[in-house]
Amino acid sequence: MELDFSFLSKYMSYFIDGAKWTLLISLITVCVGVILGSILCFMKRSNFHIWKIKPLKLIATVYIELIRGTPLLLQIMMVYVGSEMIFGVSLEAVTSAVIAISLNSSAYVSEIIRAGIDAVDKGQMEAARSLGMSQVKAMRLIIMPQAIRNILPAIGNEFVAIIKESSMASVIGVAELMYAAKVVRGSSFRGFEPLMVAAAFYFVMTFSLGRLMNYFERRLKAGDTR
Repeated sequence: MELDFSFLSKYMSYFIDGAKWTLLISLITVCVGVILGSILCFMKRSNFHIWKIKPLKLIATVYIELIRGTPLLLQIMMVYVGSEMIFGVSLEAVTSAVIAISLNSSAYVSEIIRAGIDAVDKGQMEAARSLGMSQVKAMRLIIMPQAIRNILPAIGNEFVAIIKESSMASVIGVAELMYAAKVVRGSSFRGFEPLMVAAAFYFVMTFSLGRLMNYFERRLKAGDTR
């Protein structure tokens, strides 16, 4: 079989627009995922209890396990179809995809943040408390600055994962990169080449982001040695 990429002169704009949507969706979902993930993490670490039950920890644990135990594609479809059936709100495909991927990401980010906090020596908190700091102040000034250094590389990996997973939004008609490849395949009558182009775009985005995160990680390590 001879590969033919002559269609690119006509359809390259489709891939570029699709890549823009992929990056935009990924950036929004990572930001929302970090916010929701932080809330879930601190809910899971909360000592608030009613009698012997810790409701915040219970809610966060059930949510995280439920999200991590079901496929992202199913979650996207449930948000897209279920929003109108359950809440009477008809969401656009892009909005549904952003909500679903953000909810999915938050469950994983919460565990990333929890692991980052747990990686900080417990003696740091004890030392801060012995100096008269409250637990909240010690967490904000002592623990979190150290935890962030542990968290950032994993958050970067989550961003890379979301760029790839956002391709699932194409099933509900979101005009991201994978959807653009499907459109070009149908219009150009080329079955394989558009997929190769989409793969090249995904590789460039994830490889570039990976190198950028490696740069920031090296900068953080350099700061630790000073």
